[in-house]
Amino acid sequence: MKFPHNISRIEAFSDAVFAFAATLLVVSVGTESEGSFLQIDWFRFLSFAVSFFVLLALWSVHYGFFRRTKYMDNWIIAINAILLFLVLYYVFPLKSLINSWTGSLNLNIDEFSSLFQLYSLGFLLIFLCYALMYRRAYVKTKSEETDYDLLFYSRHFGIYVIVAAISIVLAKLQIGLMYGLPGIIYGLLGPFCYFHGVRFKRKYS
Repeated sequence: MKFPHNISRIEAFSDAVFAFAATLLVVSVGTESEGSFLQIDWFRFLSFAVSFFVLLALWSVHYGFFRRTKYMDNWIIAINAILLFLVLYYVFPLKSLINSWTGSLNLNIDEFSSLFQLYSLGFLLIFLCYALMYRRAYVKTKSEETDYDLLFYSRHFGIYVIVAAISIVLAKLQIGLMYGLPGIIYGLLGPFCYFHGVRFKRKYS
């Protein structure tokens, strides 16, 4: 006998993993000493704050998926499990990259290139998982009213994957690395997603 999947348990487990990832981000922003009760390393605090809100944004995307569809099968469960694994991995290059920008972490050009590749690879794989989850839900619920919404977000996050791939190539070849070009390239997400939205609306509205 085949039982329906319990989506609430999948969401609860996912939330627990995101909470654990947030815990991994926690750094010591203050230390006790004789001269001062609390000494704050503001650069480390900034690194923690930015990393936390990036993680919160990833959780928001995950939350949005489960609000837009109630469809669930073993494929989506498997992709979601990979996604959660990647979120835990993503914490470390994200935090290290921000520390390199604030000067808390000194890297040479080759190390900075490798770090940016790891960051962009994590970004690419995370949003590839989101795109695949939306695609799977769309294919299995074509007869429902939400089908075009699911298709839109599948393609929307596919754009994130493409931009991340460009960033990896730039970082690998060290093109504009000293000026942060592999990071600046993420600015393409704005116009790319805008034109995709306009084109999608014309085709399916």
